[in-house]
Amino acid sequence: MHEASEAESGMTRIAAVHGALAPYRHTQSEITDMVARTCLPAGADRRVLDRLHRNARVRTRHMVLPLDGYGELNGFGDANDVFIGAAVDLGAEAVRGALRTAGLTPTDVDLLMFTSVTGVATPSVDARLIGRLGMRPDVKRLPIFGLGCVAGAAGVARLHDYLVGRPDQVAVLLSAEFCSLTFQRDDATPANLVATGLFGDGAAAVVAVGDGRAATGPEVIDTRSRMYPGTEHVMGWDIRGSGFRVVLDPAVPDVVREYLADDVHDFLAEHGLKPKDVAHWVCHPGGPKVLEAVSSTLSLPDHALDVTWRSLAAVGNLSSASVLHVLRDTMEQERPEPGTPGLMLAMGPGFCCELVLLRW
Repeated sequence: MHEASEAESGMTRIAAVHGALAPYRHTQSEITDMVARTCLPAGADRRVLDRLHRNARVRTRHMVLPLDGYGELNGFGDANDVFIGAAVDLGAEAVRGALRTAGLTPTDVDLLMFTSVTGVATPSVDARLIGRLGMRPDVKRLPIFGLGCVAGAAGVARLHDYLVGRPDQVAVLLSAEFCSLTFQRDDATPANLVATGLFGDGAAAVVAVGDGRAATGPEVIDTRSRMYPGTEHVMGWDIRGSGFRVVLDPAVPDVVREYLADDVHDFLAEHGLKPKDVAHWVCHPGGPKVLEAVSSTLSLPDHALDVTWRSLAAVGNLSSASVLHVLRDTMEQERPEPGTPGLMLAMGPGFCCELVLLRW
């Protein structure tokens, strides 16, 4: 890579990433059968549902409840209560695992950032974890809601922003997403059927340190945020008495094709790089059509997104936690060569994109 630019004057290192999955693992066909029972009218033709779930290219997913438990939820309140309990339990597991891998303890943490888009809590989930994990009472907290799938990459970027000015500190990002709790019963709209075939439940935690601390793991070199005009309708929630009703426009891949290439090319060019120089693509598994759009618009080699495709097949789309699982898998399975560049990218409601340039 080129010599350090002004943007690279303060480095952040990702010391560890730990993923955790919800306890109930089901095959895609089992979940499809559950959705047919709960979302389709009695006697309805389920061929469209079967096709949408088959085309998601998901083999298995983890869910926070057994399949027959979703029919017992009585509205948004019940679902949100499950979210809070699961986010605290799985979140604690993820943070403990990441700190252990990094060789740190809960009392070393100076900032705890929490993100989710599948439930709400006050006190926030991060507040509920402070005593449980044994963190210092002066730890800084930053709960974030609303970023959706982009929040994993955006969270890493914001950890970097924080640590550049505090190079001796330790910051943790926790993502906990329980997408199955947002599936809408008696809703046979295409958006709901697509969501029920794509999204799963899980958490992930990232430990990052400033350049005043010794650690292994990739460096965060620079970040870039982009909002795309007139795209607020593309992705998000309609919040109703029944909970979070998904907004998922079929135009998402078109937005990717229109904007992503210019953003990636411009961002990399500032560091003397081109897409062909990127050794590892840490891409959020937004779904087959989105991944195909990313690959085609960036002219990526055939196997550039293999880690992402494997994650999609194994656990589905975990919203903000997914790109962090892909980051972990890249670090543990691919074992990148030291000094090679990587690009972490995710997109989400806004519609927006977040890019994080890495160097192993």
